[in-house]
Amino acid sequence: MSGRGGRRRGVALAALGLVAVLAAGGCGADGGQKASNAGPAPAAGGVGDADAGAAQDKAAPAQSGAGDADLRVGQRSIIYTGTMQVRVDDVERAAREATAAVTAAGGFVGGDQRQSESADARAELTLRVPADRFTAVVDQLARLGRQERREVHTEDVTEETVDLDARIATQRARVDSARKLLARATSINELVSLENEVGRREADLASLEAKKRRLADLTALSTITVTFVGTDASTAEKKSELGFLVGLRGGWEAFVGSLTVALTVLGAVLPFVVVIGVPVALLLRWSRRRRTRRTPPAGPAPMVPAPAGPVGGPTPSGPPPVPATRSAP
Repeated sequence: MSGRGGRRRGVALAALGLVAVLAAGGCGADGGQKASNAGPAPAAGGVGDADAGAAQDKAAPAQSGAGDADLRVGQRSIIYTGTMQVRVDDVERAAREATAAVTAAGGFVGGDQRQSESADARAELTLRVPADRFTAVVDQLARLGRQERREVHTEDVTEETVDLDARIATQRARVDSARKLLARATSINELVSLENEVGRREADLASLEAKKRRLADLTALSTITVTFVGTDASTAEKKSELGFLVGLRGGWEAFVGSLTVALTVLGAVLPFVVVIGVPVALLLRWSRRRRTRRTPPAGPAPMVPAPAGPVGGPTPSGPPPVPATRSAP
């Protein structure tokens, strides 16, 4: 009995060990299958699936960042343009101070037009300043005198900038692909065609990059056009007037203007008349006198006496003699 009991215990222990081994193998298989499902995609997906996944991973934070940028004004591309007029006591000094203020702010003077007449002195400056200093510079210019006019315009070009960035990236990829095809060209016709295509794509890329640089310049540097006028300068717009006196004044001004033009023309022609006209007139007069002296004057015709008859004889019959006439030369 004891021998049989020992055998039964051995069989039971062996069966229990076999069940434990089978259970451990099943758990390991389930863990491996779960790990394969949670791991990367199999190789059947190809490189395109991996690139698409990477692109999605990169696009997700970019889209979230773009959404955040739309909510923040500091991240937008805005073009600031300002126009102002300030009346000052000394136009030249105000222009110098404005130039110094813009230079200190990191900008520069883009244009300078001045009129130094004391009655109507004025200076018009085109200033380029960094966008973040735009408001401060405008306020500083207004404090140089008495501000009479201020206009500030803004233009949001964020969407245009983003669109240009995308188009530039796409165009660069097209240029690179055309260059790769050009490097693998095998015939003359194919080489010429690909060279033309590369040149066209490079020209389009250069145009897009030029637009991007222009937008970047306008957004980085704002434009301020300030006009300084003197205390005696008249800047009021003239209103249209009607009436007899207005017409008379306009006609008189037109007459004076025409007379001024006529006198100006006469003054320009008079030196030529004196230098050329007087000698020509004297020459013509001298020639006329010389011609008159050469021609003899026409006088009266001489009388021819009648033939005398015999003394005491009869008077000859017939008509009286006709005096001979001398024809004029």
